[in-house]
Amino acid sequence: MNDVDPREIRKSAVAGTWYPGSASALADTIDGFMAAVDMGPVRGELMGLVSPHAGYSYSGGVAAYAYKQLESRTFPTVAVVSPVHQDYGGSYLATSKRYYETPFGLIQVDTEVLSQVDKEVGLRFLDQDGEHSLEIQLPFLQHVLGEFTLVPVMMGDQSLRACQQLSAALVKVLADKEALLVASSDLAHLHDYQQVLEHDRIVQKLVTDLDPEGLSRSLAKNEAQACGGGPIVTVMLANRERGADTAEVLKYMNSGDVTGIRTSGQYTVGYMAAATYKAA
Repeated sequence: MNDVDPREIRKSAVAGTWYPGSASALADTIDGFMAAVDMGPVRGELMGLVSPHAGYSYSGGVAAYAYKQLESRTFPTVAVVSPVHQDYGGSYLATSKRYYETPFGLIQVDTEVLSQVDKEVGLRFLDQDGEHSLEIQLPFLQHVLGEFTLVPVMMGDQSLRACQQLSAALVKVLADKEALLVASSDLAHLHDYQQVLEHDRIVQKLVTDLDPEGLSRSLAKNEAQACGGGPIVTVMLANRERGADTAEVLKYMNSGDVTGIRTSGQYTVGYMAAATYKAA
C-alpha cells in the first residue's frame, strides 16, 4: 500500500493518547492484555463481539476478552458499528476515505459493501472525523486477526427503528460474506460505583438473553445505560437473523475496578466484552 494517496487515508485521531503511538509499544500492550485472559474460545460459530472503547489503560483488559475469541479464526470482512461522540448530523455515518490508519498500518475500507449499506439506509460520509469509539477497536483487530477489509458505520440515531434498519441492511449486504460484526460500546457513566454496577447488570442480562428489543427498551427508559447501546442492539439483531442463538458476556469490569477507586461520587464507567454465536 505504499502508493496509496495520503488524501485517501483517515488518519488516527487517538494514537499516542488513548493507545500507544508506536507499533512495538502497541503490540506489547495488546499482547499483555491478551496473555491475561483466563478463558478459552466459545464453542460454536462466532458471529459478533461487543467491546468497550475507553482508553486502553482503562478498558483494554476487558476488550482483550472479546478479541481473544479471534485467535485461530479468520474473517475476511469486519463490520464495526460504533456511536458518535460529536454531532456530525445524520442517522448513519461513515468515513469517505478508503483506508483507516493506525500504528500497525493501513486497513482497507470495503467501499463496495459500504456503498451497498448507503443504498439501504443512507450514509453521511465524513471527510474528517475524530471518533475514537470506532478507531479504538482497530488495533486489536489488526494484531489478532491480521488482514481484513473494514465496513465502518457510526450511528447518530440509536433508536430501535434505526437499529432495525441498519441491522437489516447489514444482513442483506453481508449475506454472501464470512463477516464478523463488532459493536463498540461502554456502559453506564455515573458518579457512583454501586449504581454503575446496578445499571450494568441489566445490560448484561439482556445481552445474555439475546434480547436486543428488551435492551433497546431498557436503554430508552434509562433503566440501563450504554453510550453504544444502538450498536449493541444492531449487532445482536443482525446476528440473530444470521443464525446466532447464544450470547455470552465474556468479561465485565468498570473503571473503579481498574483504578481501585470505588468511593461514592467518583465518576465511574462500565466496560463489557461479549460474543454472539451459533452454539456448537
